[in-house]
Amino acid sequence: MIRKLVWNDMTDAEKAWVHQRGTAADSADELQPAILALVDDVRNRGDAALLDALARFDGVDIDASGIRVSNDEFAHALESLDAEVHSAIKQMIANIRGFNEALLERRQSWTAEIAPGHTVGEKVGPVANAALFCPSGKASYPSVLAQVATPAVVAGVPQLSAIVPPVPGGGGRIDSAVLAVAHELGVRNVYRVNGPAGVAAAAFGTETIPAHGMIIGPGSPPVALAQLAVRAYGVDTVVLGPTESMVVADDSADPVWLAADLLNEAEHGTDSTVVLVTPHQWVIDAAAEEVERQAAMLPEVRREAAASALGVNGGAILVSSFDEAIDVANWFAAEHLQLAVSDPWAVADGVEHAGELLLGQDTPFSVGNFTLGGPAALPTGGWANRTGGITVEQFLKSGAIGHLTPDALRSVAASTIALSDHEGFDAHGNAIRIRNVSDTN
Repeated sequence: MIRKLVWNDMTDAEKAWVHQRGTAADSADELQPAILALVDDVRNRGDAALLDALARFDGVDIDASGIRVSNDEFAHALESLDAEVHSAIKQMIANIRGFNEALLERRQSWTAEIAPGHTVGEKVGPVANAALFCPSGKASYPSVLAQVATPAVVAGVPQLSAIVPPVPGGGGRIDSAVLAVAHELGVRNVYRVNGPAGVAAAAFGTETIPAHGMIIGPGSPPVALAQLAVRAYGVDTVVLGPTESMVVADDSADPVWLAADLLNEAEHGTDSTVVLVTPHQWVIDAAAEEVERQAAMLPEVRREAAASALGVNGGAILVSSFDEAIDVANWFAAEHLQLAVSDPWAVADGVEHAGELLLGQDTPFSVGNFTLGGPAALPTGGWANRTGGITVEQFLKSGAIGHLTPDALRSVAASTIALSDHEGFDAHGNAIRIRNVSDTN
């Protein structure tokens, strides 16, 4: 099931295939025209287009009154939800809240006097509104809604909506666990929509769904294309692709645990990518054998996903040294990176690019996905080398603050006039001259 590769023997094309996440990088040229047409349809026809999309793509026939999830549906979801799952949801949200509240304490408004009488700073506050996308196509993902909604709630965003496709084959039902997450976070506006159509509705607004300036949440390639399409209309979107993970292992790694963690992310879908990097051939061989054994116990759909993630898109890469393993990890810039090594804290210093860094085999990907508290909605496709995961910071904006005393204004007057004159803006310079604060008046 695991494709075995040797880093120094790999061709440029083989390295490019791994770096672009294999089949996850397939061209969207054939899909894009249909998504653009759907986005335009929602922009032009509103609720009517939403209902048509639900019927056509999700097999759900409702009228406009059924787009917004009702209070009765919330009540039924909470009554029917397994108590253990509900308790787990509460712990998950509490840990995510704790992480983001700690982050918020470090991201407050501030001022500083950078010269006598010359004060600058920032006024930090929440964005005006946000739509939170929670996928449902391959499975139900209450954890995704918790990951994107909790930071928004901690930030204090005044208007939040959840955009949720119905459970496949569920007759329009929204998963009870997803509604429980929304309930725990006080998000009462949950909309039952087709994925790409819902993105368009959240961007432009319809008779039922208000327009939002921000849309955040991972989704399928059609959803990602819709998010990219609405950017052209000034909507802020964060596009997150198929999941991916990398494990860097030394000879202390337990192959049984290693295999379990490789399969953790590999089971997501055939477009996922999972990579093991190690300088030890025996680690690869032992992990590969154990992956075969554990994968055989998974449902067929999960086995097929794992075979693609580990055998087509990713694989196990043998490197010549541990330093080279870290170089490969930085080159790949994984969404999820686990250091299955004897001293992960020491190794972590060398990791520059990873959306999530999990230190040691006692910190598996599944904990990071659900209950660790840090972001699990993370940059994919190599974007971890330039950005991070979804946290409270995505839902904050800052406005610059400035204040000058008369003496401080006098200290910058000549430079302000010189730059104004150089750029040909007479009124800029006159705004200083009229105040009689410079020898150049």
